[in-house]
Amino acid sequence: MYGTINHMVLLRERVLTESGELLEIELHDDLRYRLAWRGVVFTEQRKYAFRSVEQLRYDFERDVEKA
Repeated sequence: MYGTINHMVLLRERVLTESGELLEIELHDDLRYRLAWRGVVFTEQRKYAFRSVEQLRYDFERDVEKA
């Protein structure tokens, strides 16, 4: 495709928490991310010091537990 930049999804995960709620995590190759919980979507617009997929998921799940 000429003139179009395609980005790959590196990770797409759905996690069912112990309380039965669904967490959705998506990470693209350009490090854009999308996190969703209780119908609220968080994107890369929120400042976050990205270190690794594992740390992103851990931090998000920790934030969810606090909410």
